[in-house]
Amino acid sequence: MALNSNSKRSSWTLLAIIFLFLGITSAQLSSTYYAKTCPKALSIIKTAVGCDGSVLLDDTSSFTGEKTASPNINSIRGFDVVDTIKSQLETECSGVVSCADILAVAARDSVVTLGGPTWTVELGRRDATNASFSAANTQLPSPILNLTDLITFFSDKGFTTKELVALAGSHTTGQARCVMFRPRLYNETNIDSTLAASLKTNCPSSGGNDNLASLDATTPVIFDSGYFKNLVNNKGLLHSDQQLFSGGSTDSLVQSYIDKPETFFTDFANAMVKMSNLSPLTGTRGEIRTNCRKIN
Repeated sequence: MALNSNSKRSSWTLLAIIFLFLGITSAQLSSTYYAKTCPKALSIIKTAVGCDGSVLLDDTSSFTGEKTASPNINSIRGFDVVDTIKSQLETECSGVVSCADILAVAARDSVVTLGGPTWTVELGRRDATNASFSAANTQLPSPILNLTDLITFFSDKGFTTKELVALAGSHTTGQARCVMFRPRLYNETNIDSTLAASLKTNCPSSGGNDNLASLDATTPVIFDSGYFKNLVNNKGLLHSDQQLFSGGSTDSLVQSYIDKPETFFTDFANAMVKMSNLSPLTGTRGEIRTNCRKIN
């Protein structure tokens, strides 16, 4: 997923975005939250195509933010587009729409723009007043995780194995840095030889850490089931991708999403709804930032 007006080129992957929701006890959200207070909110956000918005905060003297954490540095982008959306919303209805809700809606709208499913976004989140560099380094799944560790990681967050595979399907779009897939490229044998040769031209054994490659080499700018087809053909870019089809318990789920792409779309949308409702800040907790990059 990309919070970028040219989402096809952004390297801010959807899986990274949806895991940002994890940092944010069930609360009262509503799909019509802004109907009276800011009726144009959703259309303003849509023109640019949640978490608690903590990733948007710049570093301060009191905390180191999340932008330079290992999973994020030189990877997530589109902050300028969030700034533009927020500026327009402040002009339309000052102090009403949170940065967290901007991200939640933009996640959905980006998927739809790329041909994927839609879902109802519950609104009413408030923004965090701090950020955590250490949490960003530990609360995003590592690309080197094996299947057992992936299942445990998602389970600890309350997600089933089926939801893990569905959410991983977000890698049907987006890009990854060379440093993230180099270990697989040079040390693993279950990778398509043609794909490996192609990747090595842009990701040498040393250097070029920030060079990018598409997570889905076949249909990189379309939200479809191509990601799963790639796994069956040993074309998963990351080690953690290929683990989903490696002779383990998730092989059948991968194959089911290839056979029935509509099931993938349904399961993905449902998992996104569940993700976006995890422990949001509501009521008097947090704030509505005027500038998404800093606390009020």
